[in-house]
Amino acid sequence: MEKNKNYKHEITIKIEGEEWKKALEEAYLENNKKAKIDGFRPGKAPYDVFVKHYGVESLFMDAADKVLQPAYLKAITDSKLVPVVEPKVDLKGVSEKEVEFVFTIITKPELKIKKYEGLKVKKDKLEVKESEIKDEIDHLLEQYAELVIKEGTVENGDTVIIDYEGSVDGVPFEGGKAQNQSLVIGSKTFIPGFEEQLIGMEKESEKDINVVFPEDYHAENLKGKEAVFKVKVHEIKTKKNRELDDEFFEDLGMEGVNSVETLKDAIKEHLEAHKKTDIENKFVDDMLDAISKETEVDIPEEMVEDEINHLIKRFEDQLKYQGASLDLYYKLTNSTEEALRSQVEKEAFKNVLYRLILEELVKILKIEVSDEEAKEEIKKMAEEYHATEDEILKELGSMDMVKYDIEVKKAFAKLEELNK
Repeated sequence: MEKNKNYKHEITIKIEGEEWKKALEEAYLENNKKAKIDGFRPGKAPYDVFVKHYGVESLFMDAADKVLQPAYLKAITDSKLVPVVEPKVDLKGVSEKEVEFVFTIITKPELKIKKYEGLKVKKDKLEVKESEIKDEIDHLLEQYAELVIKEGTVENGDTVIIDYEGSVDGVPFEGGKAQNQSLVIGSKTFIPGFEEQLIGMEKESEKDINVVFPEDYHAENLKGKEAVFKVKVHEIKTKKNRELDDEFFEDLGMEGVNSVETLKDAIKEHLEAHKKTDIENKFVDDMLDAISKETEVDIPEEMVEDEINHLIKRFEDQLKYQGASLDLYYKLTNSTEEALRSQVEKEAFKNVLYRLILEELVKILKIEVSDEEAKEEIKKMAEEYHATEDEILKELGSMDMVKYDIEVKKAFAKLEELNK
């Protein structure tokens, strides 16, 4: 790949005269409110008195903050540059007369796609096998299976209702006690070795279970410790298999499904839709991978870092939705922010590379999308998801994002034709 830094630009902007004088005045008015100067109430000391007491230098940073945004706007307006990430800014110099900033602006790098035709990238064939339909039906039967009280002993796959209390060296520990706890044997929900030792127990029987906490257990005080759990089994339940009868079809609640044949048809339709999406996604990924091997570009580190930040923020939002946090994730996985950033770096680089390739392909293939097409797409999505057009637009972000999605679809339709 080429290594020219055509994307990095240093722009120097100087703010002086009345604009800088006004910024210093505003900084003085704000700082004067909390100034403690003998003979003056807060906010009442004249400018000259304030400066004599604190020095004009005390106003520089606050004043610089006030003109930073206008300076940045001037930098991109004068240079006519389009930044792709937040710029780096350095304070080159500051005095009572002026302030000087240096903005490092990163723009889209030059990119050359040497080949995008004849790459022999083909879509996988859409096919749903009878065995796949059967597997789905079996899964549904298991999912809707009923738990019934079982006589006899606990076996793997049974659900038990138990009381337990754990101790280490005879001392109970926090979180080690529960009553009427439901547990599926074989689910590996509990500490390794716990569930296996319940096998063979009977209803209302009691037993001491000996386990060793894993070395990577989340509670520091229990890592690697031997523990004893006093366990009592109250109830044993097992799954009762369902039949493909009217009662089962009614419980499914699937529109139009009232027989084995209609169920098979519905499952086949669902699998086809799912596979079609997977095939499209794989084709897109395979095509971009092939084109990337025929592409010359020097991707700015700053763009990759920005994408890493985006991926981590998305991961953090997912954790919050699940009631967790990044700090908890680091603790449970014995990881760090640096390790996570390193883990997603490859994905971030690929995302940036593919995005740049897509934008270039849209230009090369002369793809255009009208406002009417974008509005029609929003209308179609609103009907599909039973939402208003405004809700769809808000979810997607902007009309430009809708147009971009359509551009990408059109581009891949053309690429498919060019690579047959």
